[in-house]
Amino acid sequence: MNLIALESSTRRLSVALWREGVISERAADIPNGGSAQLLPWMLELLDEAGLALGDLDGIAFGAGPGGFTGLRLACGVAQGLAVGLDRPLLAVSTLEALALASGGKKVFACLDARMNEVYCAAYIVHDGVVETLAKPLCVPPATVFAPRGTGWLGCGDGFAAYRELLAPAFPNVREDIWPTAAAVARLAAPLFARGGGVDAAQGAPLYVRDKVALTTAERLARGGLK
Repeated sequence: MNLIALESSTRRLSVALWREGVISERAADIPNGGSAQLLPWMLELLDEAGLALGDLDGIAFGAGPGGFTGLRLACGVAQGLAVGLDRPLLAVSTLEALALASGGKKVFACLDARMNEVYCAAYIVHDGVVETLAKPLCVPPATVFAPRGTGWLGCGDGFAAYRELLAPAFPNVREDIWPTAAAVARLAAPLFARGGGVDAAQGAPLYVRDKVALTTAERLARGGLK
């Protein structure tokens, strides 16, 4: 089975090729934009593997939560490929991909959602399977608390953006972990193998937060203008 996975929910953009269990990836820090990178990276990976677009069996993308523009970018490119190739599509949780990419077993995934909020969720990871313990939420960082038990790894740039608020609850933190296309591919592959892909028209971002901007008064009420 050959799959392409796209992840652009954060500033760390990536594309991965899953070829019968072997993963190759392109990635770079691109704080703004990135639309010109995804397709060239994909074509490079296919060429290096000796594959053509027609050899792909499915398309996966990091569906969110994350930056609205980035989510729409990955979803749009993935849908275009799925329609053009007549292949199934899979939307994969960005926070699940972050948890898997962390290498941890008990993972609290946390991404900066801007507007003085974070996207967060808790997962148990075992043998490449990510089990949701606490579903994704978009909340002020001051309201975040660690799940019960010990050994939790906090990961994601939410911990960098709100270190002082989150550090007391999470003594073990990796701020430098990002969701990756490789992790998206690893999560998508077994689902595709079980026939879990959907028609391209059914693909959609997972925003979690519906409101993309706050008034000045709302931002001040949440602790500032960040």
